[in-house]
Amino acid sequence: MSRIKVVSFDADGTLVTPDFSQAVWYEGVPSLYARKNGISFQEAKAFIEKEYQVVGDCRVEWYDIKYWLQRFGLGPPLAGHQQLLEDYRHTVSCYPEVAQALSSLSKDYTLIVVSCSTREFLPYLLDGIEGYFTRVFSSVSDYGQIKTPGFFLEVCRQMGISPQEMAHVGDLWEQDFIIPTEAGIKAFHLDRRGERKDGSSLRSLTDLKLRLRGL
Repeated sequence: MSRIKVVSFDADGTLVTPDFSQAVWYEGVPSLYARKNGISFQEAKAFIEKEYQVVGDCRVEWYDIKYWLQRFGLGPPLAGHQQLLEDYRHTVSCYPEVAQALSSLSKDYTLIVVSCSTREFLPYLLDGIEGYFTRVFSSVSDYGQIKTPGFFLEVCRQMGISPQEMAHVGDLWEQDFIIPTEAGIKAFHLDRRGERKDGSSLRSLTDLKLRLRGL
């Protein structure tokens, strides 16, 4: 019988499609910048994307909408982050199998979310499925860091379990597989596109329960 008691999920790209985040970062922010500076959307988008890359996704600022709005001078007088997120709420969409998979897994395991997404984004990303989760952890908002082995160990401590009693699943190879594995957690890489050919990754969350039973 599996020793796993807690199953944690990444959010963006794992439970929900990237559409919401992509719309906010690559449509919403450039649109505001273009309007403020009187330039075309394409000019604004090219500039914004270049600035994103300067910071890079290994820094917590990458995930912080308030940081970017301040950096670009797009604060509350023009449009606060809350309104920006509200404008794209309609783009939030779970992957087709998510609700059924969570319903099934919740009968046997405690489910949590472990994400780099900030507290500003998570209520939108988890809208309609938040009831399945006992806890929601944001590494950036709650601990000021991206996912690290130490962060995953702190999640285990908070949940009152050993690393060997937790499994994690997510779509990023480094953050959701390598790093939790280094913490002693059983990790599953979710590869919806089938890009990895070694057969070790999950193609959907439907496969997760069977894999957990096999531990």
